[in-house]
Amino acid sequence: MKKRLFLRILAGCVVAASVGGCGRREPQAGNRIAVVVSTLNNPWFVVLKDAARERAEELGYRVDVFDSQNSPAIEAGHFDTIIDGRYAAILFNPTDAEGSIASVKRAKDAGIPTFCMDREISASDIAVSQILSDNFSGCVALGEYFVRRLNGKGTYVELLGLLGDNNTKNRSDGFHSVVDNYPELKMVAQQTADFDRTKAMEVTESILQAHPHIDAVFCGNDAMAMGAYRALVAAGKDTQVMVFGFDGARDVIDEIRAGHIVATGMQFPKTMARMAAEFADEYIQGKRDFAQKIPVAVELVTQENIDKYIAYGRQE
Repeated sequence: MKKRLFLRILAGCVVAASVGGCGRREPQAGNRIAVVVSTLNNPWFVVLKDAARERAEELGYRVDVFDSQNSPAIEAGHFDTIIDGRYAAILFNPTDAEGSIASVKRAKDAGIPTFCMDREISASDIAVSQILSDNFSGCVALGEYFVRRLNGKGTYVELLGLLGDNNTKNRSDGFHSVVDNYPELKMVAQQTADFDRTKAMEVTESILQAHPHIDAVFCGNDAMAMGAYRALVAAGKDTQVMVFGFDGARDVIDEIRAGHIVATGMQFPKTMARMAAEFADEYIQGKRDFAQKIPVAVELVTQENIDKYIAYGRQE
């Protein structure tokens, strides 16, 4: 009797293990997943990459990571390698909403499914699913807070990210859907800094020469917010000019906690990456019904609620 009971328990655990219920799944022979990231020169994307790789490995896949270095040409070369290598799936953070479409289509034609993380491609029938931050709504909330902090008047600068990235457009559009309703809020400069800290510092330094008396800088990501803040510190204007970012990166969370940066929009890269890995696994197991776009909510992080947050997420 005890022996039969033991065998039933053992059999149950074997079944559970096959669906991930008893810990890490055994490696699946021949199944490799590619994680293709726009750049690893930004800690936020490193977190996205690490979470995607970790979850895919937990599900039993071997994982290779490809850094596109913000270059569509390098990215296209990675897809050549992936297609030639007959990978089982691609977890993809694109470099360009339009320029990345051809690579994803080549993968689809080769029978390799692609799941976009954080950034989208401007096509609705090529990637299996696109898991994206709700950038527009997140920047609506930032815009509303921006208006409150400036009391509806003043001059400001906007730093844009990569112009070929839909996240750049959606964030800017969300922000302007609010602030453009306040005629006493004047944008005196709008320039791209490519989501890059060093470039943002250089751009802000240049803008300050032409507009030394601005009240705020709105930045399309946290790397640019840090660059803008460093430029303001160097100019002795960091206590006079408010800086707003977007991402939830570690350094900006620390600066908000210290009272130096005003606010950011908290994205959840780990959530998006893990979901992409799980969708890829479900596809490989036979599922085909996936929503084309899945929005992940962005939360407003300010000096008032900073204790609820850590880098790249909420306090647990």
